Amino acid sequence: MRIGTLAKRLGTTAHSIRFYERHGMLPMPARTGNGYRQYTEVDVERLGLLIALRQLDLSLEQASELSGLCAEGHCDEVSLELRELLVEKRGELARRVLELRRLDFRLAHLAGELTDGKSPRSVISLRKEERS
Repeated sequence: MRIGTLAKRLGTTAHSIRFYERHGMLPMPARTGNGYRQYTEVDVERLGLLIALRQLDLSLEQASELSGLCAEGHCDEVSLELRELLVEKRGELARRVLELRRLDFRLAHLAGELTDGKSPRSVISLRKEERS
């Protein structure tokens, strides 16, 4: 299949596919007689996994390494490594959620103080003093 078909099938762009190829994350495909890239189902699977791993917030390097290993027949190893990465990611996510909840609480408090007519300077200064 050609690059446009592959892109449409995976919900990405031809530009993104070329990026992955240039950076060695996806092997260069065979070319047809007229120079068009010709992709296979193996390419679909590898790129699909790479994109799915990126959507899990794995780094480009991690996603590339894992999708490459799986494409080489080492999916069992990928599963083991992915389990560990997912535990780490969930820990990071829990910390980020907690930070966002704290920020939301602070913003709500500040909005309430401002609604009550307090000066931004006094409210913000007060918050700084509370942390000291």
